[in-house]
Amino acid sequence: MTRTWTWCVMAMLLLASAAWGQDKKAAGTEKGIEALEQQWLQYQKTNNPDMVAPLLADKFVSTGSDGKVSDKAQSLASAKATKYDSVDYEDVKVTVFGDTAIATGGFKAKGTDDKGKPLDVNEHFTDTWMKMPSGKWQCIASHTSTVKM
Repeated sequence: MTRTWTWCVMAMLLLASAAWGQDKKAAGTEKGIEALEQQWLQYQKTNNPDMVAPLLADKFVSTGSDGKVSDKAQSLASAKATKYDSVDYEDVKVTVFGDTAIATGGFKAKGTDDKGKPLDVNEHFTDTWMKMPSGKWQCIASHTSTVKM
């Protein structure tokens, strides 16, 4: 009986330790993805899309608030033509699911869009990040929706 009890306690400690390790790993991943989102914001603040290119997976897909779907090349071309006067993220949250992470938040910006028209947006974004075989995290999909006031 004592031996069985000892094994049960050891098993519970092992499971608790593994769960704590996973929580700690997820928290580290959340911080890492938050940093990547801040790098994305920095490209917008400096109008330097070369900063975001390495963050996007080769098969990246973006769905804009207008419903337009763009691949990586189209998204980068649009980013190069868009000029921001002001841009900010609000309430960014990251949730980790193994080798996938979802970042959500608010996006407010003013400037000139890729067609040269005035830009004044208040949107909510959802970015899907995946840990690639190389170990590097990249965004595989992004979606924005207009926030109506």
